[in-house]
Amino acid sequence: MNAIIKPGRPLIYMKVGTHAGETLEDIIARKQKEIDEAGIAMWGYGGGTCHPRTMVQPFAEGFAERNEPIVLVMEAMNSKHFAEPTLATEYSIDGIHWRPVPHGVSVKGSRYALVLKNLRHAELMLPLAQTAVAIGNCRGRSGNRYIKGRVDKACLTVTDAPELSNEVPNREASISLVAELEKPYAVFVRGAA
Repeated sequence: MNAIIKPGRPLIYMKVGTHAGETLEDIIARKQKEIDEAGIAMWGYGGGTCHPRTMVQPFAEGFAERNEPIVLVMEAMNSKHFAEPTLATEYSIDGIHWRPVPHGVSVKGSRYALVLKNLRHAELMLPLAQTAVAIGNCRGRSGNRYIKGRVDKACLTVTDAPELSNEVPNREASISLVAELEKPYAVFVRGAA
C-alpha cells in the first residue's frame, strides 16, 4: 500500500479517456492550466453512480468532517466518447441555484463536474477487491464486483483486506492520474439557459 491507497481512505474512482473531442492528454494539460490560473478545475463527467447531490457530496462531507482528503483516482482507458463539446456556462451545487462557471475554468460535454484543487500524474495499482462502495444502494459491495460493464466510477473506501470471492477475478486498476477534491466536491453543470 502507499500513502494514497491505505485502509479507511475515501476514494472516488473513475475511468477516463477521450471526451468531447479532446484526447486525455489535452484534457490534463487544460485542467492543470485551469488550476494554475483559477485555483481549481472542474472535471466533467456523466452517469448516476457519482451523482453530485446524492452520492459525491454526502460521501465527501462525511470524510471532510474528519479532515480526510477526498482523493480522485483515475484509470486511463480507450474511450470513444465524442459527444458534442458543449461548453458549460453555469454550475450549481444543488441543481436549483445556478452561478457562472468561474473565469478560466471550462467543462465540456458533461452534466456534472468534480471540483479539483490539484491534479498530477501517478503510477499506482488500486486493488479493487480491497475497496468497498461507500454510499448508496450497493454500499458495502466490493469495488471489484461493482466496477464492471458500464459502471466506470464509484465512491469507494479502502478496506483492511481484500474480499475473497470466486464470483469475479480480482482486478487491479492501473491509476495514472490523482487529484484532491475541493468543496463543494461535485456540481451540476449546464450551458446557457
